[in-house]
Amino acid sequence: MRKDFGSKTWLYPMPVLIVASYDAHGLPNAMNAAWGGIYTDNTVGICLAEDHKTTQNILATKSFTVSVATVDHVSACDYLGLVSGVKVPDKLQRVAFHTIQSKHVNAPIIEELPMTLECEMVSYDIESNHLVGRIVNVSVDESVLTEGRIDISKLRPITYDPVSHRYYELGNVVANAFSVGKEYM
Repeated sequence: MRKDFGSKTWLYPMPVLIVASYDAHGLPNAMNAAWGGIYTDNTVGICLAEDHKTTQNILATKSFTVSVATVDHVSACDYLGLVSGVKVPDKLQRVAFHTIQSKHVNAPIIEELPMTLECEMVSYDIESNHLVGRIVNVSVDESVLTEGRIDISKLRPITYDPVSHRYYELGNVVANAFSVGKEYM
């Protein structure tokens, strides 16, 4: 038997994304955003309320980065979602995150988070709070690569459970994609 819950924002796995931008003075800011992911072949879509400092920065600069939150920095990444950059302008420094300027867009890359999408804003819908960005580059720290490819066991991304409000580490390999289903061919 199944139970109906109605319309909910529940989907698994839900990535934990750290969205970063510069303000008008070139100061970096970042926030934790759980409602987002790949939108089309070369774009990312994220739900960001208009009143967030990060959103206002993106609307002004038309650029942002999206980093994958990791097990190693779960507390710092959670903190970035607990406090506003308006009230705590140095929140990146408080969690000992360091930023460098992206070579591809006018936005900061958080050095401690090993995987970052560097994006140009395509659109922002005020009614739905839906931000779309074109992925210009994906930069990855070599520490999470194996044979030149991202190794998820080294990246250790976290996922958000919107029902229990917990973070989980992604788990074990269960099968090879685009292969295991061939048994039905």
